[in-house]
Amino acid sequence: MNFLKDIFNIFFPEVCLCCHEHLVYNETTICLSCRHDLPLTNFSFEEDNLVEKSFYGRILIENATALFYFLKKGKVQQLIHELKYNKQQQVGTFVGNWLGAEIAESDRFKKLDCIIPVPLHLKKLKTRGYNQVTTFGQSLAKTLAIPYDETILVKISSTKTQTKKLRFDRWKNVQELFVIQHNFSLKNKHILLIDDIITTGATLEACCEALTKIEGIKISIACMAYTK
Repeated sequence: MNFLKDIFNIFFPEVCLCCHEHLVYNETTICLSCRHDLPLTNFSFEEDNLVEKSFYGRILIENATALFYFLKKGKVQQLIHELKYNKQQQVGTFVGNWLGAEIAESDRFKKLDCIIPVPLHLKKLKTRGYNQVTTFGQSLAKTLAIPYDETILVKISSTKTQTKKLRFDRWKNVQELFVIQHNFSLKNKHILLIDDIITTGATLEACCEALTKIEGIKISIACMAYTK
């Protein structure tokens, strides 16, 4: 199998999704040089980190983390753009494997029962063809050896893209958009809610408000990147 892959790469070489240079042996998704430049947060090991502080006084969560800082025109923005708009779903796998290893090593994320993604509205899902956090969540679930379930939380109305909205407008845009489709399996469980980028946390807050209607539920949060 590796031999066939090597032959294929001779004629169709993989390139780094950040710098577009050819990847060499054992490199996947991005080259080692670009990987070295990715701005890590280390939030998985840090109590009261910036993600957790962003939810103070808003919703009750157990712990929260993000793997990278999201900087405008930076490599992380480039990677997530490739994931969301160019169908490069291996980015989600790459980030999920990395963050999953961090969470598994951390003492702060213990006894997680299930991973649930922030859902896309059906209209956007049909347009894009996939939820950009699916491979991210599946990789996290595999690394942490817990289930991944994207059937529980549902987005019931479509909103315009959040990308260029001001912070307050983002918050208004997501109020009461998410509902629980079924909750029989989540009573007294600790779930890990995931998304790609956290800016104001408005979308995650709206999801948490829906999830907290489940008796005894505990919620932690994990994202690919946090906007400084």
